[in-house]
Amino acid sequence: MTTSPSLADFEKYAPAGDAFYLTPSPLPDGSFGDPVYARPLDNSTAALTGGQNWLVLYLSTSAADQPVATSGIIALPNPAAHPVPDGGYPLISWAHGTVGIANQCAPSRDWGDTGASPMNAYPNTMLSHFLDQGWAVAMTDYEALGTGTADHLHPYMCGCSEAHAVLDIVWAARRLFGDQISSRFAIVGHSQGGQGALFAAHHAPDRIEGLTAVAAIAPANHPLGLVQAGAAAGHLNPGYAFTPLFLAGTLAGDPTIDPAQVLTDRAYQDLWPQAPHRSRAALSNTDSWGGIKGTEQFRASVPGGYLQAPNADQQKFNAQLAQMNPNLPITVPIRITQAADDARVYANPAPLLGTDALVRELTATNTADGAILYQRYDAGLVPNEQPLGVHFATINYDTPALTDWLANHLTTT
Repeated sequence: MTTSPSLADFEKYAPAGDAFYLTPSPLPDGSFGDPVYARPLDNSTAALTGGQNWLVLYLSTSAADQPVATSGIIALPNPAAHPVPDGGYPLISWAHGTVGIANQCAPSRDWGDTGASPMNAYPNTMLSHFLDQGWAVAMTDYEALGTGTADHLHPYMCGCSEAHAVLDIVWAARRLFGDQISSRFAIVGHSQGGQGALFAAHHAPDRIEGLTAVAAIAPANHPLGLVQAGAAAGHLNPGYAFTPLFLAGTLAGDPTIDPAQVLTDRAYQDLWPQAPHRSRAALSNTDSWGGIKGTEQFRASVPGGYLQAPNADQQKFNAQLAQMNPNLPITVPIRITQAADDARVYANPAPLLGTDALVRELTATNTADGAILYQRYDAGLVPNEQPLGVHFATINYDTPALTDWLANHLTTT
């Protein structure tokens, strides 16, 4: 007779230090969500306050539909303050915002010394608040972020990959902590993670039971229009740091894309190699993507260039970008939060499409499947907290209302 491995078993074999993130080869047999390693988190910068934090490596599925090991953190409330309730702790699966595709930028691996550190740290106030409610929190790093290699980059905003990571860490929590984890969970995400949260909710019915709601704060949307608008601009913009991230994501969705045919020689030869080594913030520097004009990013093989006459690889690039917009059928209640004056994810960037348009699309797509709540904060309501601005400040500003909404969906049957 065999017994299932215990938390202590996974801790016993967990490597110390950054060796934890080295994917075993071959991967152990198992199903998505099965733990590979677990150990108490020793990164105080990444830890949530008021709980017990565990670093985990778990099986998931890549954008290419292959087994992969993904890292993250699982935090349980302090049992002295919040004894395990009947049925276990309700769980929030958190989907984080853009940090880059460099391993050191993964939230669980960031010790406060990367360009992504302020972005990784900011949501921890809200996530610790969730622990204070007596909810567990699971925080994936996403596929190949923390565990990436030169041949396996993080597939930025590739929806199926994000969905797998966000959902499979819920399985990992259930298998590691058993009856301490409830069968009920919700998904919350911000920015890239807001987009990923919506994709996860879409894929949930085929992958896991127990999802009760999804909340997306300033969800990334309509990236094709944004990229094309940037490509038309004849000036410098730190926002062009997103170009290599999008390219990494589109390559995961379609490996036949040739980056050398998508980008200009300068962008491909000098700047594209920086992406796996720098945070998104560092890619915005003038010695990187912040130092190239929009009109100089994309190859123009014929008159009209990328915008009017995209070559075959650019057409495939565009097709993958279009698929990243999270207008999807979703069978649980949806809450979208957006500040009108968010300068990173726009509410209504006319003539482009923003979150206002996404909500209209989601409403039309999901008319028969449940309510969509759109919490839109007027300009000037959300504090413009420097240096991260309204885009991040919306997280804390919205936390009380979001918590009430989540409680209604996590604790009622």
